[in-house]
Amino acid sequence: MTTSARGPSRRAFLGAAGAAVTAGFTAGCHAEPSPKPGATAGPVPAEGARQAGVTLPARPQSQLLIVVADLDDSAAAGPVLAELGRAVLALTAGTDPRLLGLPATDLTVTVGLGPRLVRRIDPGLPGAADLPPFAREEIAERARGGDLLLQVCASDPLVPALAAAALLATAGDRVRERWRQSGRRGEHVPVSENLTAPRNLLGFVDGIVGPHSVPEQQRALWLAGPPRVAGGTIAVVRRMELDLARFAGLPVAAQEAVVGRRRDSGIPLSGGKIADGPDLGAKTPDGRYLVPVDAHARRANANLVGAGLMLRRSYSMDDPRPGLLFVSFQNELRTFTATLAHMESSSDALLSFTTTTASGTFLILPGFGHGTPLGASLFP
Repeated sequence: MTTSARGPSRRAFLGAAGAAVTAGFTAGCHAEPSPKPGATAGPVPAEGARQAGVTLPARPQSQLLIVVADLDDSAAAGPVLAELGRAVLALTAGTDPRLLGLPATDLTVTVGLGPRLVRRIDPGLPGAADLPPFAREEIAERARGGDLLLQVCASDPLVPALAAAALLATAGDRVRERWRQSGRRGEHVPVSENLTAPRNLLGFVDGIVGPHSVPEQQRALWLAGPPRVAGGTIAVVRRMELDLARFAGLPVAAQEAVVGRRRDSGIPLSGGKIADGPDLGAKTPDGRYLVPVDAHARRANANLVGAGLMLRRSYSMDDPRPGLLFVSFQNELRTFTATLAHMESSSDALLSFTTTTASGTFLILPGFGHGTPLGASLFP
């Protein structure tokens, strides 16, 4: 799916349906439980205290569509969100005829609010702050920020576009699309007995470190308060183009030095197992760090940054140009901004191969259901 900095009309969006640098995209997005042999994608409940599409399903679907839109100033956000929530319930249950007969299977839709709308409610709420500008950005005005995030995921590559078209049709002229981007996940490799992680366009295993356990997720992922946002989280979305030709032209050892891990196995250059964090103090007999000083695995390391863990997701894209569509979830925006600022200030070697062309941050709303409309805690 292509993007548009001009923001296509809703009609163009619906017609098309018929036919992310950020921190740590190779050190980051969390490893995922391996499916059992012969397992097939099944329904993912949309109802609950937290929205699906963050930690559910445990292994994220292979297809992702991000849609960022603006809310018309004359429209009330509460009714729009409530109607979108009802549409999500119907779509994920497979009862919405706008899926055109395709099974919903593991479709998830995750909805977030941009800082402008959050500030209208309460400028002190999590999610009220915009992302600051960073280096290596070439972002058109309409590809920065936004009021509404729709993250649509599924295993069937046809389903996200149909679901997104149905959701925008539900909102009607009250919203206008800013940009969209689709991505897909590559081959998964084993990380441990029960965990896997995908490869990306650079050829490296894309995601090992993250908040895996429930206690880690409580500390680093989910918002605990104020009560009206409890069960939500903060998302950062970045679209990044990659200089694949220049990266591919490096010898494999030089590529590994940029990332800080072995390309074939994902094992840190300091040794150990793929699931291990790098030993940043390990050196060669002549005193050189095994994980180079500018390697991404070092410069994005949470302990060096002094920030929390992010639940990171990267999807590869090839349109409009090869790159990565990156989504991170964290309960403090500073977790992301401090990590990227540290990468920039310490000359992370990976940054020189990336250019960010779209960016935004969003408050992922608490969960909802048939008895609790989407956004009800913020728009009672």
